[in-house]
Amino acid sequence: MADDNGTEREHTTVVETGGGGGGGVLAVVLLIIVVLVLLYVFRADLGLGGKTAIPSTVNVNVNHS
Repeated sequence: MADDNGTEREHTTVVETGGGGGGGVLAVVLLIIVVLVLLYVFRADLGLGGKTAIPSTVNVNVNHS
């Protein structure tokens, strides 16, 4: 683009996006929370916490014929 004396000017265009873009971070945080809640709910089925998976005593019956 030429002005009055024949030199060209450089123009910069600033585009504002409205400050969005936080949706991905929110989705990841919510996904982590859901996974943690599901782990808590099904911890007994998965063998996590609570009672130990290995019994402290084993009863053995031996029958001789």
